[in-house]
Amino acid sequence: MGCGPSKWSDPIASHRRPASVGEVVVFLPGLRAPRDMDFSQPLGDFLDKSIVERLSSLRARVVALATQESVTALKPKRARHGGSSTANLLQALEEYLPVLLGLLKESSELRNKVQFVWTNQEDVAQETSMADPWYEVLSVLHLMAMVCFLQANTLLLPRSYGDGQGPRVSEESRQTTIDLFLKAAGYLDCAIHHVLPQIPPERRRELPVDLDEHNLKALSLQGLGQGVDMQLGLAIDNPKATLAVKRRLACEMIKCWRQVKDSIPELPLSDGWGRKHALFVKWKYVEAKAAAYYFHGLILDEGETQRSEEMAIAALQASEEFLNESKRASDAFHTAPPVSRSSGPFGTTKYILDMIPKDTLCKVQSYRDLYPQERASNVGTGKIITTLPTLPDFTLALSPEDYELPQSDPLWKGADHR
Repeated sequence: MGCGPSKWSDPIASHRRPASVGEVVVFLPGLRAPRDMDFSQPLGDFLDKSIVERLSSLRARVVALATQESVTALKPKRARHGGSSTANLLQALEEYLPVLLGLLKESSELRNKVQFVWTNQEDVAQETSMADPWYEVLSVLHLMAMVCFLQANTLLLPRSYGDGQGPRVSEESRQTTIDLFLKAAGYLDCAIHHVLPQIPPERRRELPVDLDEHNLKALSLQGLGQGVDMQLGLAIDNPKATLAVKRRLACEMIKCWRQVKDSIPELPLSDGWGRKHALFVKWKYVEAKAAAYYFHGLILDEGETQRSEEMAIAALQASEEFLNESKRASDAFHTAPPVSRSSGPFGTTKYILDMIPKDTLCKVQSYRDLYPQERASNVGTGKIITTLPTLPDFTLALSPEDYELPQSDPLWKGADHR
């Protein structure tokens, strides 16, 4: 096997992709999975047997768990509130990484003897093979982040608690997902800043689109955006949270999703995952706009002039238009293959679905009562009556959780390298 990167298309891979992926709150572009390999053939003559066996056994466990999870994780009938399988996969990846990193301390000649093969999800080529341990590290970090997204999606599906209140997403679950989103963003941030630079430029050009720097950045920002979404939903449920706090969070959410939209690379839209990914970003970006203009409108409505009321109406009518657009975007996302289902709305989504149409109509009616001379104007006809007010710009408060690559496993210190 050569030391250069290679891609090839697996003719049966497309048939393994599911036609349906169940309920989706957190989008992840499939789970990249490693292919079987044996370290003993390329490394057996150069490394201590204990290291070779350890590398082989740890990676074999990752292969088995990742393959199993990639097949069952997003199936419609999976046990939605388990989590042990994803926890086992994350633990296996965490145990494999320090042993793998020991290989990077050896000579480049030895490093290039191992060909690492992973299946791709969004790339046209179904597999990418590369003789560089840094490619393996990059793939491991990407998979760790996607496992966190998968765990968050499971937690955000409505659950029955046997208290007669019906299925719901608990506050505890939403709080836990914030930590998962920040952890995922941290893995991806480490991949961008500490792993990608280790891969030579000519090899970086051969990486699958799944591992493209812009895609990694977009996924990291998605983690932050969905984390802010959870924060806003919790603030909405908190009677002590002010309108200013809610507006700030909604504006931060817009900033995240705008950056995701700007960062995401040109995905192969003929492929199910790529098109679905792009549609998810559009949906969440427009939904964030609806929330931001709604809370901005409520704050503008606190003014005491006709002009402030007109600006409030403009913001609220804009929020209603963005809300309707987000509904269409959500439908387009869920019907795009692989088909998914929308879980019951909760948090931010449920609140704006309930409140925006009602508050917009109420405000327009109130305005027409106060200013009857405006009855003949376009107020209440569904059009925005004035220039759309500018949303305030806030610095994003959330940041990825700090993550550093672990030290290489002590097993390497006393090993016999030949």
